[in-house]
Order: sequence, then C-alpha cells, then structure tokens
Amino acid sequence: MEHIYKEKEKGAPVFVLLHGTGGTENDLVPLAELLNPRYNILGIRGNVQENGMNRYFKRHGEGQYDWEDLDFRGNELYEFIVKKSEEYDFKLEDVVFVGFSNGSNIAIQMMLRQPGTFRKAALFAPLYPADVKEKQDFNGTEVFLSLGKGDPIVPESESERVISLFEDRGADVTTAWVNGHSLTQEVAMEAKNWLNK
Repeated sequence: MEHIYKEKEKGAPVFVLLHGTGGTENDLVPLAELLNPRYNILGIRGNVQENGMNRYFKRHGEGQYDWEDLDFRGNELYEFIVKKSEEYDFKLEDVVFVGFSNGSNIAIQMMLRQPGTFRKAALFAPLYPADVKEKQDFNGTEVFLSLGKGDPIVPESESERVISLFEDRGADVTTAWVNGHSLTQEVAMEAKNWLNK
C-alpha cells in the first residue's frame, strides 16, 4: 500500500492517518502536526478505487457498505500496520488513529476486530451502519468523535449509533459537533485539547 512515514521522535506515539474518499496519504498530515508536532506519522493511501477516487473499502452506494470487502480490507490494513510497526520499530499500543469519513470507518472496523490493540482514536465524520452484536471490551480505549449536524451523508441517528458503539463497550468517549460533513479548524483544536490533556 502507498504510504509515508515521518519519524519525529523515537518512541513517541504514531499517528496512523486514514483519509476520506478521494484523499491520499498526505491529506491529514497538517492535522497530525497540529494535534501534536512530536508524534510520528504513518499516512496510508486506500487501495480501492471508486470512480478514480481512493477509498479503503468498496460500497454499493452512499452509506451502503460492501461488508465482505470491509472485513477483507480491514484485515489487510491491520496486517499492513503490523508490518510497518516492525519495519519502523513502533508498538501497536502507541498508535493513534486519525481518520476522516471513509478513513474513520475502516478505523472502527479494525478496532472492533482487534479489541484492545488500538487504544486511541480521533475520528471525524464516522459512519458504521450496522448493529454490532459482539460486545468487545474497549475499557482503556479513548476515542474523540467529531460528528455532523445536518450532515448530508451521516444522519444524526447514525452518529448516535457510533457514540453508542464505543460507550456500550466501555470506551472513554469525547464528542464534538460540527455543521455538515466537515473537519473544521475549531474541531481540530478540540481534538488537540483532548489528545494533550
């Protein structure tokens, strides 16, 4: 998978950057550097194409996931991160997911499939439209969720579902609301405060 790795400080946490539809591995670098300039950065490009746009998994339409593909791609991405952790010498528990939209969604998939592995995530405009039966243990996991009022892609009921998904499993959840399907300077600052508290 196409990726970048920027080492700032040996042994510091590592931002794993997961872009939105049509993005690249570089999209969220300015956000990462705002959140904490000394954290290392692993930016990963989604390797699924949708009308020439990079994504992390296939879908049948807006909000209609190809669940089989999501499962496959989530495992593939997890294995890629494991490989890079060995190559660049960092621990999986030091990973902080930073995702926007499609990137947030595959981060949720990996957290559900590998409970206890990833302990921290800042997820902007997430959507995970499924009733998850399994009760994973997210105790000790901290999640910042940026959700949209009047988001044309993610109804508020689906944002509430994502909040419940984490809270019901014991995660420490911090929420912030923005207008629409966006990642604003204001919410980036809220995420920074959350991360460095």
